[in-house]
Amino acid sequence: MKKILLIVFLGLSTMTCVAQGLLKKDSLLKLLAAAKDDTAKVLLYINIGNQYEMDDPQVAGKYYQMAGNLSKHLHHKLGIIKYISNYTAILNMAGKFDSALLLNKQSFQIARELNNKLYIAKTAANIGNSFNYLSEYDSAIYYYETAGKYFEDMGNNYLLARMYEMEQLVYQNMNQHKKALQYGEKAVKELRISGDSIDLGRCLLNLANSYQGNNFPDSALSCYKEALIISQKTNYAQGEAASLLGIGNIYFHRYDADQMKPCFEKALAISQQLGDPQGQLIASRGMALYYLLKKELNKAKIYCAASVKLADSLGTKYDKYESMHVLSSIFYAQHDIIEAEKTRDKMQVLENEIRGDELQQKTISIEKKFETEKKEAQIKLQQTQLRQKTMLNYLLFVGAGALLLISLLGYRNHRNRQKLQQAKIDELETEKRLTATEAVLLGEEQERTRLARDLHDGLGGMLSGIKFSLSNMKENLIMTPDNAQAFERSMDMLDSSIREMRRVAHNMMPEMLVKYGLDTALKEFCDEITRSGVTTVNYQSVAMQDAVLGQTQSVTIYRIVQELVNNAIKHANAHNVLVQLHLHRQERLLAVTVENNGSGFDTRAMTDTGGIGWKNIQSRVNFLQGKLDIQSAPDSGTSVMIEINI
Repeated sequence: MKKILLIVFLGLSTMTCVAQGLLKKDSLLKLLAAAKDDTAKVLLYINIGNQYEMDDPQVAGKYYQMAGNLSKHLHHKLGIIKYISNYTAILNMAGKFDSALLLNKQSFQIARELNNKLYIAKTAANIGNSFNYLSEYDSAIYYYETAGKYFEDMGNNYLLARMYEMEQLVYQNMNQHKKALQYGEKAVKELRISGDSIDLGRCLLNLANSYQGNNFPDSALSCYKEALIISQKTNYAQGEAASLLGIGNIYFHRYDADQMKPCFEKALAISQQLGDPQGQLIASRGMALYYLLKKELNKAKIYCAASVKLADSLGTKYDKYESMHVLSSIFYAQHDIIEAEKTRDKMQVLENEIRGDELQQKTISIEKKFETEKKEAQIKLQQTQLRQKTMLNYLLFVGAGALLLISLLGYRNHRNRQKLQQAKIDELETEKRLTATEAVLLGEEQERTRLARDLHDGLGGMLSGIKFSLSNMKENLIMTPDNAQAFERSMDMLDSSIREMRRVAHNMMPEMLVKYGLDTALKEFCDEITRSGVTTVNYQSVAMQDAVLGQTQSVTIYRIVQELVNNAIKHANAHNVLVQLHLHRQERLLAVTVENNGSGFDTRAMTDTGGIGWKNIQSRVNFLQGKLDIQSAPDSGTSVMIEINI
């Protein structure tokens, strides 16, 4: 007997993409009754399906399908992937491997559309599982390799080890034991890194099988013993039984009956405790071999008969064939040649049935493969037709959209032209108004200059001459005290007239502004008002010492400040006025601020009752292309800020 050990396969269950819920069915069903149709309900359907999967796969499948239908309705692609990953496990249980394969391929395509590496890898692994079930091992290897590359790129050692282990099992099925051994060693190496003990124990069992397939019994024994220790530490009874069966098998091939017995006895006890008939079958056959070596043939026959009976109940023809092989050896040892030959005849029939089943399975596999390819071809044809219809609809939609877009663009172009024309008209009107304003202001300043000059040079000179003449006459006249007093009053009035005339002329065209610039002129203007005692005007300037302004700009700004200060004195009865000029050189911006603590006013009333003074200020600001901001309220003073680009 070459092998009596049950090979411990890694379960080919679908690699689900979501952790399975541990809530009980009744709790989940209560949540379902109040759940809304959203992505959370998709997960709820899947969790409920997980609870039913082992006991009632059909009910589980219905919940998975409800999750899939809701995901499609919500266009929830991740939900569709999760539905397929779980539902294909039900299809695999029912042996509908071709249907599972088609769904897994759809899931793989969706994952690629999402460009989600983890889901691409897991769905590729699921396709590999489907091909493995269909015994299409080359395709299974391809998809396991694809999934493994993604897991390796993501640094997921555990799932990478799972792929190596699956490839190991596929190569074992293909009887390529050397390759199986290579991938088994890789799987164990990665699982040692990930630190998952139970999975490491299971992987060591499969690696031990590969070592046996390559006739390395010592290495196989070492793996079985390590797997046994891990299984005992983690209380994994099934792994412990499998490890003991493997160890007992190696001792059998060494003909070491004493070492065999405790392994098979304990494995049999554990399998009976677990209710595992497959384990009982293998352990019973091992005990039969032990008693055969010990030449206790009756006991050997009892255990072997039990093994055959278990094989019949399970319908596993290969295991029955192996047990009957042991039974024929027992009959030969008892010198019962007739029973031995009868047993061998039965074995021959059984062998023919096994070969027929294998041939039938291959035929079915080929037929299923053909049906799968046919379905895939139909799906591709339907997809092509759908794409053609979609393309036609798309072209019609694009054509209609293009026509609408052209119409909109034409209308927009027409509107833009109208706006541009209107903007040009507005610009010309603004330019015209600014030109007119400039002309008015220039004419006004010229007239002011002429009047100031006439007053100063003409009337001022005349008054000064009259004063000089009267002073000379006083020395030659003899006047009474009353006349002398009246004469002095007249001379004082004449002096006052000369001073007032000079003040008026100075206000019309300040000499300081022409000679020393805006900053000095405004400072002198504010100081003069303060000296007069009418009100206190504080003047502040920032970065104005070297400011270069045109005369028209300087005069206009001066007049604006002059008008604002006069308004504060005449209308607001302000006791304190602040005049501030701040030149921002980098921004080429001049900020003019005039604040007072006077009575203030309601700025909303300016639109209806604005006086000539405010209109003059606004027109001058517009002429300078500046911005005017007025902040005021009754009994709260007034703040005027003007920003001018220079």
